[in-house]
Amino acid sequence: MRKLTTLMIAAMIAAAGSSAALAAEYTKGKVKKVDMKAGKVTIIHEELTSLDMPAMTMVFRTADPAMLEKMKPGDDIEFVADRVKGKLTVTELK
Repeated sequence: MRKLTTLMIAAMIAAAGSSAALAAEYTKGKVKKVDMKAGKVTIIHEELTSLDMPAMTMVFRTADPAMLEKMKPGDDIEFVADRVKGKLTVTELK
């Protein structure tokens, strides 16, 4: 009985973790500048609740360099940002 309870708790924890990963929180922003050479984009964004940051203008790296080709100054975007190796990074883009 103890093993069954332990397995059930482990399964619930795993399920909760995987559903949180699926629920990426997109933030609205406007592209201010794209720096292809540096691999960075400047975005005027709304509050990044997942990173506990207020609305502001910030420079981000991108998880995939191809994302930079999809953006140009003035574009309205929705994106997910996270810290990757200590650097603020756009990990998903709509």
